[in-house]
Amino acid sequence: MSKRLFAVLSLLIVASLILPACATGGAKESGTVKIGLLAPLSGQVPTFGESVRNGTELAVKEWNEKGGVLGKKIDLIVADSQCSPDPAVNAANKLIDQDGVKFIIGEVCSSASIPVAEITNPKKILQISPTSTSALVTVDANGVTRPFTFRACFIDPFQGLVMAKFATGKGYKTAFVMFDQGNDYVRGLAEAFEKSFSELGGTIVGKESYTSTDTDFSAILTKVAESKAEVLYLPDYYNIVNLVGAQAKDKGVTAVMMGGDGWDSSDLDVNAADGGFYSNHYDPGDTRPIVQEWLKTFGAAYKDAQGNPKVPDAFGTLAYDAANLLFAAIEKAGTIDDTTKVAEAMAAIKWEAVSGTITFDAQHNPIKSAAVIGVANGKKNFVESVAP
Repeated sequence: MSKRLFAVLSLLIVASLILPACATGGAKESGTVKIGLLAPLSGQVPTFGESVRNGTELAVKEWNEKGGVLGKKIDLIVADSQCSPDPAVNAANKLIDQDGVKFIIGEVCSSASIPVAEITNPKKILQISPTSTSALVTVDANGVTRPFTFRACFIDPFQGLVMAKFATGKGYKTAFVMFDQGNDYVRGLAEAFEKSFSELGGTIVGKESYTSTDTDFSAILTKVAESKAEVLYLPDYYNIVNLVGAQAKDKGVTAVMMGGDGWDSSDLDVNAADGGFYSNHYDPGDTRPIVQEWLKTFGAAYKDAQGNPKVPDAFGTLAYDAANLLFAAIEKAGTIDDTTKVAEAMAAIKWEAVSGTITFDAQHNPIKSAAVIGVANGKKNFVESVAP
């Protein structure tokens, strides 16, 4: 055997050993699409994270049962981001750099979604937040739209306008605003309500800030009582609403509490929030078939401590919508590799979601209606719908 022929045969043998291994690895990789989920499974608002995870997992299950996305099974990788900037950034970096994720659902809180968006956009990672309502999530400090960041929820200025219109429509002329200065979501809602309420002829008779770690609000509530405000606008999460509501009732504050979608949780103290109102993204009482089917699907999958079907809150519902929007955009784009094409498909999509028919404006905010929910007699009830 010549040296040349021996060399050729040797190369062929080596190639025959290598190629099957490469082909097997490629098939395994091409058989799935990795999707990252950033949710607060610990920290101050874990019920939000549980709801978002549940809603996302149901969407993944439904798509996988139909064959996945572009024929590829969805591999959901969940990371605990705690609704806090540093943990969220760390979790996002792990999803991107270690897990190889190109698509992220999350984060939940605006204060976490904004720094995550500053990471995802330079790296061309498509991000869709189910519930972050701050206007700064999808635009940068200069007001330029972040090309790879979207959301499934309406934004703070719209929530502020909704509740300002609701308050003035009820005949209320004075309001006191309480807000957490360090929380982008809370501050944004407070500013939007103050602006809209004033433009609609109302008067802001007081405004006080606090921190997320505060537990005693008696000093602020004394000022609320002294101001004789008809409305106390408290656009924070349910854990703060529970504290403030209970303390306000103890002090005899008569102002009607109002807030935003952060109130929407199974852990909202309905006695502390009794008599209050908040803006939200959907109402379980909506008779549309898509809503009723969603209630059945969620209730069949998740039960309460007594074994009764759980009713999905807005966070779980928006996560379900966000996941469906993302998967539909990937299908429309026809690729799991070119995130620019997927972002373009997302921007042009029209999708019938549980929370309403969604199209996106130029800042990647969905255009849809909001619901006003009232808390009375231990229950949360739909009051009215407000269109954009």
